[in-house]
Amino acid sequence: MTVLIAGGGIGGLTLALSMHQIGVPAKVFESVPELRPLGVGINVLPHAVRELIELGLHDVLDAAAVRTKELAYFSKHGKPIWSEPRGIEAGYKWPQFSIHRGTLQQILLDAAMERLGKENILTSHHLSGWTETENGVRAEFIDKATGKSKGVHDGALLIAADGIHSAVREKLYPDEGPPIWNGRILWRGITDSDAFLSGRSMIMAGHEILKFVCYPISKQADSAGKFRINWVAERHMPPTYQWRREDYNRTAKLEEFLPWFTDWKFDWLDVPGLIENCPHAYEYPLVDRDPIPQWTFGRVTLMGDAAHPMYPIGSNGASQAILDARVITREILAKGTTNAALSAYEAERRPATTDLVMLNRRNGPEQVMQLVEERAPNGYNVVTDVLSLQELEDIAANYKRVAGFQVEGLNAKPPIVQIMREAPRAAS
Repeated sequence: MTVLIAGGGIGGLTLALSMHQIGVPAKVFESVPELRPLGVGINVLPHAVRELIELGLHDVLDAAAVRTKELAYFSKHGKPIWSEPRGIEAGYKWPQFSIHRGTLQQILLDAAMERLGKENILTSHHLSGWTETENGVRAEFIDKATGKSKGVHDGALLIAADGIHSAVREKLYPDEGPPIWNGRILWRGITDSDAFLSGRSMIMAGHEILKFVCYPISKQADSAGKFRINWVAERHMPPTYQWRREDYNRTAKLEEFLPWFTDWKFDWLDVPGLIENCPHAYEYPLVDRDPIPQWTFGRVTLMGDAAHPMYPIGSNGASQAILDARVITREILAKGTTNAALSAYEAERRPATTDLVMLNRRNGPEQVMQLVEERAPNGYNVVTDVLSLQELEDIAANYKRVAGFQVEGLNAKPPIVQIMREAPRAAS
């Protein structure tokens, strides 16, 4: 019955914990030699937070994360466009968390080590191939650094949670090629700085060509009274700009992008100050992949960024991977560790995430900033001189609908784990 999970990121570890929760053995295989808390900040939306809470992680998450209070959009001049409450303040039964990605992964890893045992979290195990057997799947692994064999493991199912450069997806779709770059570059960092607005606000300023996002990821000030502020600077680059895959996630050079934000000193936020005082920033090309027609092949399926890599718009990447893990778990509980369970998972999740990938390509709820830029590039007195309240509300509501976190609908629907508790346990 063992479920083999390729990838020890947020999605893979959530799946491992979920398997343990329903009594199904699981093993996680990670390519890197050591799982370390790397990265910058992310948001976890209420529909995903409730699933992590059902895994018994509420207290440790609440201690480490900031409960996001509001999401606010501003023009490039720092003028308000749209603001809406988030999490508990918006009426959800569960909070929205702003947290360091590495902290979230470490929380999941610690729980997985404790519950599954260290022997079931294997590092330096890069999936090199697999074959289906009479009763399951046999996966082969190598040490990617040396090329030496790390042996084979037999299981009932193989779940690929190995990210946008998925080895499994590459074998299933060998002609797909590299991720698709849309011409935009992200520079990301964390700076110790003063609180702004509510102290728990997530803000987005600018427009499609030039944008700045930031939010706090620490709830307590340090000895100097500063908070850890996660920020993202983004620019749509000219056609002559080229990026190379080997530059993905490279160290950023502040002088290459700071000049575009020099004048963004608002009375409520000092954007150039955040950038200048960052000790270490990273550069990422904004990439995704085209939706594919099939995730499940026999006893193998894709999940998370291996299945539906999307632009980091609307704070949905990690949240959707968590939802994938929980739906897989629900279906395995109902149908056993079978191809039927994987097919049912795909039937629910592939159409939903395809819609989200395509909506994010159209800038999701951030469309409001571009509309303001197009209609009033030189500024405005109040936003309703530029956009009607109905337009603003419709854009926000449509994104929640597609992403699956409308307040009333989510609150009325029990978490997936409750559905599982009520369902009969199926034999594999």
